[in-house]
Amino acid sequence: MNNTPWYEELSPGTGPLAPRAWFAASDAKRLSLDGTWRFRLSPTADSEDTSFAVPGYDASGWAGLAVPGHWVLQGHGRPAYTNVRYPFPVDPPRVPTENPTGDHLRVFDLPDALPAGGEVLLRFDGVESCARVWLNGTELGTFMGSRLPHEFAVAALLRPRGNVLAVRVQQWSAGSYLEDQDQWWLPGIFREVTLLHRPAGAAGDFFVHSSYDHRAGQGTLSVDSAVPGRVLVPELELDLATGESALIAVEPWTAETPRLYAAELVTPGERVQLRIGFRTVAVEDGLLKVNGRRILFRGVNRHEFHPETGRTLDLATMRRDLVLMKRHNINAVRTSHYPPHPAFLDLCDELGLWVIDECDLETHGFEELGWRGNPVDDPRWTPALLDRAARMVERDKNHPSVVLWSLGNECGTGRGLSAMADWIRGRDPGRPLHYEGDRSCRDTDVYSRMYASHEETGRIGRREDTDGPQARARLPFLLCEYGHAMGNGPGGLTEYQELFETYERCQGGFVWEWIDHGLAHPGFGYAYGGDFGEELHDGNFVCDGLLFPDRTPSPGLVEYKKVIEPVEIAGDGRAGTVTVTNHHDFSGLSHLRFGWSYEVEGEPVASGPLDVPDLAPGASAELKLGPPPLADASREACWTVRAVLAHDTPWAPRGHEVSWGQLPVVARPAPAAASGSVPVRAGSRVSLGPAVFDARTGLLTGFGGIAVDGPRLDVWRAPTDNDAGAAWAPQEQYARQWHELGLDRMRHRLDQVEWEDGRFVVRARVAPAASDLGLRVTYAWSGDGERVRLAVSVAAEGAWTLPLPRLGVRMGLPGAFGQAEWFGAGPGEAYPDTRRAARVGRWSMPVDAMRTPYVRPQENGARAGVRWAELRDGERGLRIEGDPAFWFTARRWTSEELSAARHLPDLVPGDRIWLNLDHKMHGIGSASCGPGVLPRYQLRAGQAEFGFVFSRSVSR
Repeated sequence: MNNTPWYEELSPGTGPLAPRAWFAASDAKRLSLDGTWRFRLSPTADSEDTSFAVPGYDASGWAGLAVPGHWVLQGHGRPAYTNVRYPFPVDPPRVPTENPTGDHLRVFDLPDALPAGGEVLLRFDGVESCARVWLNGTELGTFMGSRLPHEFAVAALLRPRGNVLAVRVQQWSAGSYLEDQDQWWLPGIFREVTLLHRPAGAAGDFFVHSSYDHRAGQGTLSVDSAVPGRVLVPELELDLATGESALIAVEPWTAETPRLYAAELVTPGERVQLRIGFRTVAVEDGLLKVNGRRILFRGVNRHEFHPETGRTLDLATMRRDLVLMKRHNINAVRTSHYPPHPAFLDLCDELGLWVIDECDLETHGFEELGWRGNPVDDPRWTPALLDRAARMVERDKNHPSVVLWSLGNECGTGRGLSAMADWIRGRDPGRPLHYEGDRSCRDTDVYSRMYASHEETGRIGRREDTDGPQARARLPFLLCEYGHAMGNGPGGLTEYQELFETYERCQGGFVWEWIDHGLAHPGFGYAYGGDFGEELHDGNFVCDGLLFPDRTPSPGLVEYKKVIEPVEIAGDGRAGTVTVTNHHDFSGLSHLRFGWSYEVEGEPVASGPLDVPDLAPGASAELKLGPPPLADASREACWTVRAVLAHDTPWAPRGHEVSWGQLPVVARPAPAAASGSVPVRAGSRVSLGPAVFDARTGLLTGFGGIAVDGPRLDVWRAPTDNDAGAAWAPQEQYARQWHELGLDRMRHRLDQVEWEDGRFVVRARVAPAASDLGLRVTYAWSGDGERVRLAVSVAAEGAWTLPLPRLGVRMGLPGAFGQAEWFGAGPGEAYPDTRRAARVGRWSMPVDAMRTPYVRPQENGARAGVRWAELRDGERGLRIEGDPAFWFTARRWTSEELSAARHLPDLVPGDRIWLNLDHKMHGIGSASCGPGVLPRYQLRAGQAEFGFVFSRSVSR
């Protein structure tokens, strides 16, 4: 006798119809069952019987629940986050008795206009983790596969009025072992539930084959249909029988030129609207090509996420995601790690993005067990794996945007993956296969890796990777995950892009990931792992996106846009020449308009159009800008050249900036000397022009009537997520090593205060407790009566093996000085390896707007290459000039307070503005899940000299 409950069976379920192609049915043929359902949550799967499914059951005392939705986000239970580890004992296919179970009830009437005859399908587009379904007391069946569609034939059971739909959903099932993706565990009916009328003679399933021959400029169209019919393409004057093919001149579909042809599939029972894109994907000559050309993925990984509704997204949110991607030069999406809502792929077809469509399959938690018992290598699980593969491919096969099928993510290796690959190749030989977890690449057509270092990526690009089979070296290479966008970062994107553009085998990658998965929380702002009392969790590793949870672009996304811009603008500003290079894969430049401006000390003084030829992909042209409009060798100047959209597009208006470049003309002159004044001591104070010092400590206490704290040498920053590093790379865990050394609690020893050659000189030693390492520092002050110059000299003592977080001075101003202006790079934050997007200009904003609101507070808000900065309280202001240019940070809390905060509400503004004026900064890297800071961006302790000139700023 088999007492195994159905949700612990290895079968994917019983009762659902075979999968088919998805299309948007007309309103007349569909009834949405979304809305408020009755809901009951039970602590175990067997604590309630199934009587609730019988018509007439009184559920008036149940709660209301929004469907689609997750019950844990609506006050029933709590969400939980794990990255790799299963949050239950690993004993496949068994799950815990403590298995939260949600019973859902929906009573509905049929619309009077619903056509008679034919078939009616009850469709579920997404249920986590499994479902048992009844209609009017009759059990329809069960299913698993959370992010995949399941349909039931229900016409014989429907009534005109009072239909009762009952669904029981278990949080855990055997299917949960196949869905160990890096995300929140969020049970529920989270995608639409729909009744679809299919008249007699409806098409059923259909498969659009629309290839493109780039040599002949012709497309081949054929449509397979379960019910014979005809295909009408009015724009091409084409009337074609299903099962037959036609060769016709067409414009191809690409992510840059997403040309779609409106068509109809006409069968005896209905007319199905199609949008056909002609394109051919193939691996040829060791390269992944579309329409005969190598493509370069400038991509992102995208989980479906909303901070309030979890994986339940509406169409407007999906479109917003894609519009943001296109506006930031992103051309590709990997649907990590499951098929997205089908409407998302419609939008990818329309707006133009390459898609790697990934199966709803991940068994990552078995890696913790040495892959013992991994389902993908257990033949008993193979039917479930094949069901998932089929439901993905059949649903999404008609989308031209889908150029690769992915077998899943982080499943190790096994026979089940080979079975999936064989089935997909047999069903759809026109698309190559992707899978990252098998270095042998036996089941794939591309070589894919996660977080390979720059050095290794270069070796692979040169086809020098000899650690695998020879056949692998002939495959194209892509980084399905790189540039881990957790917190401040990622750094090193520029160097990756240089490798992609140098080695044709390296065909780009997908930054991890698109959006922070911070859940809206009344106390924390946004919550991450552990904030709901989970006994097992992975903290804020779930917040690792290029967007903040509210979909505001992070500095990382702004940086990525610049790094991957499809038009490169470089040249020699002094010679007045600019070189424009087209990095598009298919497009010329006719869709862009170019212009220049000439800027002096960050302010434009002249501008004009730039005539750029319609360059072919890969081509360059050197153009003349002419002589500078303003000849003045005493003030810094540069050309800024921009490429913007010439016309409105579906994703951005005319004038949207696509690419830009700056070409220096006049270098910045050094700040004028500040000398001539003599320090004057009066009791406990020393005066030097507008500056007032404590005679005993040598610290600046006032400037021009403004109370000042410091400045003093500072080397500490609130560790970033990338500073913290990953558990598997302890050498990159700089935050831990900095704490252990004591860089967060440096002690300042005053050695000497003296007057020397008209200067006020303070000598000190800055060092951590319990160590013989230290930094000798000299602060030398001089002035000319109006301005005061600080010259800082630093010398490292001892054998420093760790890089410093920063090297500069910290000082405090009254909190009223909350308006900042600076001439330097901006407008957003930048660090040594994340500063491509920062352009030189003159910027102004409140200090409160200078911070970057990372979900877990950390170092943020630095501005790079600052020539001068001013802080004002309205009438008064303090001006700081750098010698050389410096990094400028201003905020209302100290680095120590920033380090201690876990969530943004923990940061309470104080009564001071704290300034960091840094000579150098340590880079950011991507060590939270990838390579650390490249050597060129590491800040090593040694000798350093730098300075600042302080003066009063005038009112404007």
